[in-house]
Amino acid sequence: MSFEPDTPILQKEPEGGVPDVVNHSDDFDVALEVLAASQGPIAADAERASGFRYSHEDWLIQIKRGDSGIFLFDPIALRKEGVDFSIFTREFAGVPWILHDASQDLPGFAEIGIRPTALFDTEYAARLLNLPHVGLAAVTERFLGKTLAKEHSAADWSYRPLPRDWRNYAALDVELLAPLMAELQTALRNAGKDEWAEQEFAAILEKGLSSRTPSSEPWRHTSKITMLKSDRRALAIVRELWTVRDRHARELDIAPSLLLSDSSIIQAALRKPHNASQFRAIRGLNQRVRVYTGSEQDKMFERYAPLQRSVKPRVWKEAIDRAMALDDDELPQASPARVHDKNQAPRSMKYWREHQPERFARLQAAKKAILQIAEVTNVPSELVLTPKILRNLCWQESVPADVAGFLQEQGARPWQCRLVAESVSRVIM
Repeated sequence: MSFEPDTPILQKEPEGGVPDVVNHSDDFDVALEVLAASQGPIAADAERASGFRYSHEDWLIQIKRGDSGIFLFDPIALRKEGVDFSIFTREFAGVPWILHDASQDLPGFAEIGIRPTALFDTEYAARLLNLPHVGLAAVTERFLGKTLAKEHSAADWSYRPLPRDWRNYAALDVELLAPLMAELQTALRNAGKDEWAEQEFAAILEKGLSSRTPSSEPWRHTSKITMLKSDRRALAIVRELWTVRDRHARELDIAPSLLLSDSSIIQAALRKPHNASQFRAIRGLNQRVRVYTGSEQDKMFERYAPLQRSVKPRVWKEAIDRAMALDDDELPQASPARVHDKNQAPRSMKYWREHQPERFARLQAAKKAILQIAEVTNVPSELVLTPKILRNLCWQESVPADVAGFLQEQGARPWQCRLVAESVSRVIM
């Protein structure tokens, strides 16, 4: 079912009203009983304090099942009272969970013991259907004729007590997920994509609940670090500033970017201040980070001013001085160390063109085949086959005899292998 985009109904509040936050163990037990007595899949979402806190833990978990009403759980407060959230895993084994963009919420769920055994991802379903907009409000408008009041996505969800309009925003995230799932299931089935969706949901669930391998050199993810090219001394400054910033941010539980911006780190690395005067000339190293959005959000950032002021500019100067004093053999390498793997292709198309023109031609032909399949199936090309897998295939010295088998080893789902293996094999042989 689809509605005209110019006639949506604004869903201002949940039908059952704006719920309070469940932050005591007794209230949690009552909520669990209600959810267990209800029928159908579990609609869920979570809110974090990204951009404010160092940790990425959930500060609010929203859950609705059938006619249970919406429960807003405070996992921080409840765990302090001894609540074990893994009871959700045991109590609702086999019950599908509905999430919108599940990859964002599953890691946080797994961290506190919530491990769904079945999943329906409304955002990924919308992508498989090749919808132009896949945000929750856009998808509910298209399939349910309702759009959602969304105003607090960037709020500091660690703030307590949560204002009523924040609770309303959070509750609306799960209010319509069950009827939306039903409409999307019908649309997927009519498009012949229901089996594809099931395989994708299973893969998303497995990945989302798996432990993540931390980066061995996380400082290399600093924004705009490519501006430094092969300047090892500059990279040493980035490494030292990033490490010191991360240590203080962790201790204070504040977002690292609120202590020192990535752009200030890069400026320091480019300019390499040798004395106090040069250091003072870099404003970002000497001034408290301020965020101006022109909204109520600015007040939330100002709550962290005392923590910001507790880290003095001399901390950054000392870090730079240490990096400047390093011997050449102590400087980081220009590029991160990589374990050689012939199955892992480089991302740079310039490198392909200049050093492997035959493989580059093979890749271009394969991309064209994928685009044709995407057009016929009405699926985004990156969902037809992950670009990384396609690059790895075309990077092989010789085309594998069993292309489908290679794709599966690389992580492609069975539906993708069946869909692309023959066509891709034909154009790259």
